[in-house]
Order: sequence, then structure tokens, then C-alpha cells
Amino acid sequence: MSALEHFWATLARHAEERPDQAALVGSDESVTYGQLPAEIAEYGSRLKAGDCRRVALAVENGYQWILWDLACIRCNLVCVPVPPFFSAEQVRHLLDSANVDTLIGELPNGVDPTELGFTPAPLGWQRDAADAATAPPLPAHTSKITFTSGTTGRPKGVCLSADALMDVAHSLQQASAEASPQRHLVLLPLGVLLDNVGVYAALLAGASVYLPAHTGVFGSRLDIQLLMQNLHQTQPHSLILVPQLLQALLQAAAAGLHPPAGLRFIAVGGGRIAPALLEHAAQLGWPVYEGYGLSECASVVCLNHPAGHRPGSVGKALAHLRVSLAEDGEILVHGSGPLGYLGTPEAVPSPWPTGDIGYLEGGFLTVLGRKKNQFITAFGRNVNPEWIEAELTSEPAIAQAYVHGESLPCNLGLVVPSDPRTGPTELSQAIERVNASLPDYAQLHHWLVPDQPFTATNGLLTSNGRLRRAAVLEQYRQALHSLLPEESYHEFL
Repeated sequence: MSALEHFWATLARHAEERPDQAALVGSDESVTYGQLPAEIAEYGSRLKAGDCRRVALAVENGYQWILWDLACIRCNLVCVPVPPFFSAEQVRHLLDSANVDTLIGELPNGVDPTELGFTPAPLGWQRDAADAATAPPLPAHTSKITFTSGTTGRPKGVCLSADALMDVAHSLQQASAEASPQRHLVLLPLGVLLDNVGVYAALLAGASVYLPAHTGVFGSRLDIQLLMQNLHQTQPHSLILVPQLLQALLQAAAAGLHPPAGLRFIAVGGGRIAPALLEHAAQLGWPVYEGYGLSECASVVCLNHPAGHRPGSVGKALAHLRVSLAEDGEILVHGSGPLGYLGTPEAVPSPWPTGDIGYLEGGFLTVLGRKKNQFITAFGRNVNPEWIEAELTSEPAIAQAYVHGESLPCNLGLVVPSDPRTGPTELSQAIERVNASLPDYAQLHHWLVPDQPFTATNGLLTSNGRLRRAAVLEQYRQALHSLLPEESYHEFL
């Protein structure tokens, strides 16, 4: 039985064994496991009636998003989630490059569907897509096209099969089984792949999935009061967080705003996490488990869990795959990879080269950072800036950091305070504490506060919160150059 067949069989079994239990809980309505198969079929019939083939979902978080998504899978249609933080240009690129013929929901950033050839339809918006001769090539068995921001303004479409998605979901369900989470709260935008597979895993476990329309997470902005309200109203057993959300919850706890005590499994991924943050969470007794993945491997590759946990690592490989290391330390993934990139006919390499470097110890993987982000100082030292940045952001006073030192005798940086009222003295003290724990070649020697935080909206963060390093460097090139001591002035950028 394939992973997808197992998923549908499991939902059918839940419908028989727990028909009255809530499966999907929105802000105002819910769907039980007994109702779920018929609801998916109903949404699917509407897609078939509209002669849909490639469907863009721009619906806000809620049970309807999941029903449309599952209906696309059930009907063998291509689903194209629209990240709510994409710029207008990125949204247009997504719709056109994926040859979308059906749009459900409202496009972000004021993009007018009529300007892209869409007209109102019973489902939302539809248009005549390009014919097969002019449409971009699409690998066979493509079920979902997830657009990853990467390091450029034009996001890449990663083509994934339904079986690949459900392989991850099944492995996640197995990894969290010991914690037995029965209430899962979705905080991240469903337009991003990570909580898609989180929902699938929760449904496999027969859990109730809570999908509030407004979670308190608005792109790179956070309403901590609304977030805590959602946590206490739903009393979840499991969550999926990105590092910045974990940091925000820890800061809220320090201010007396604690999450509910019933949490059993908090998965954190999407970027490097400072060890101090994980240690702080452990001291509070929070069940935080660090993981690692990438869109090309259907979002998750490794995960710590109650039965296998090594702090500082991202855990062991999920059950359906394995990882190894290339000679240069690059992490290779065996048994999981994309069908291809949208519009790119090249064959997919196997094993999949992640572009990240790390090391394995006892089967547990530690990720050091992006291979391409390493720089070599003027003294010949190899440095991964993400290591330093993670240490800096472990300080409560520092929300974001960017470090550069390629061919330089010293490291330069941008430091964004957690509170705009934080003064230079407090930031200096925080940086001094971090520097005291680092070797000289990895210390932050000169720094400044940028004029605005790094966000996806201003193009300085990717969709999952990683720095767009080239964009940051381009925007702050001259400011960083001015930090160099006079005797070090030379063309370095």
C-alpha cells in the first residue's frame, strides 16, 4: 500500500471508529471525522464541475483550506498554495509560471486577478490556461507545487508527489506517537508547506486539528496577545514553530505569559536554532524537539522526538529515508527528493544534495549551515555566519542578526533589537557576552542597527524566515563598508 493509499484508508477507518470526533476545527465551524470523507468528496465535485486542473489556494487559514487541498489530492489535481507574504510580483510569477487556471480565495498585496486574465467563477476565479504546447513542463505525478523564496525575487516552484508528502506525514506521526498528541494547533500559514504535512500527520493520528483564521502570526509580525489567546483557547498538545516563534514564546514567558501546560510535542524547524534557546525551553520543561528539512524533500528530513533526542542536533532521519555526508560535509538525502523544479527539464539527482553542511554522530545529524554561506576571513579561517547569528539571537535583546566577513580581517554585522527602545549599551553588552563564548575569528567585531527589521515583505527574509543574504548585503553594502577601520579600507564587497 502506498503512503497516499494508507492516508485515505486511515481517514476511512477514523470515520467509522470516531465519527463524532472533531477532525478540522475552524474559527466558527468544524468538521468531524464522520463528515470528513463526504466533505472532501463535495469539494472535489465542485473542482470537477469547474474543469479545474491547476488550483491556486489563496484562502486564509481554516478548515476550508484543508478541504480544498485534500480535494485536489483526491481528484489528482495540482494544488499551488499562495504564501500570504509574497510580494505582488512574486504572486504574479507564481500564477503564471505554474499555469494556474483556477484561483480560490483572495490574492495578497492587492493583486487583481482580472489583470492576469481571470474572471469571476463559482469557485472564485478562473481563466484559460496555456495549452500543452506552451505551458511549462510539469513532471508526472505532480500533486503540489510549493514555491520557495530562495535567494532571489522570483521563487522556484518545487514539484512534489502526493506520496512524497504522505511519506513525511506518516513518519512524523510515528515520530510523535509516544507523545500521543490529540489536539494540534496550526500557527504557521498553510500557504507554506511545513504545517501542511503537520496537518496530514495529525489526521493520520486521529487528532483534532485547530485552524484559527487569525493566529497572531502575520508574516514577520507577531501579536503575542492573540497568539497566547489561541494557545489557551485550544489547549493544544502539539505545535510546529519556526525559531523566531519559539524565541517570542520564551520572551513572553519571561514576561509572565506562559503557554498552556498540556503541550506534549513542539517541533521547531525552518532555520538554525541557538542552543541557548533550546536550553531555556528545556529549563522551563517545554517539550521542544528540533528538526530539519527543506521543501525539495517535502519539508522534513530529520526530527528529534521523545524516543530519540539529542539536544544540539536536528535528530535522526525520518523512517522513510536516510542521510549521508559528501566528502566536503554536504548533507545528502536518500529516498526523498522532488519530482523536479517547475519549468526545468533536468533530471533530479539522487541522492538529493541539500546545499547544507553538517556532521553525523550516532545517527543524529547536526547542521552547521548553508554550504554557500561560508566565508573565509583574511586570516584564512572558514566561518559559517549562521553559527554566529544563532548565538547572537539567543540573547533576549537581539531579534535578528546578519554577519559578514569574506576576505576581511574582522567580522561585520547588522543587529536588530527585539525592542526598538533598546539602546546601544544594552546591545553592546549582549554582543560582548556572545563574543566571550566564541573564538576570536568568529566574534562580531563591528556592528550597526539597520533602519528596519528583516522581513519577507521588504525582501530580506525568505518565506521560512531565513535571511536573503545577497539582498541584505546589497542593501547595506555601504553601511557595512563604513564600519571597517580606516587601515582596512579596500574593496571587499
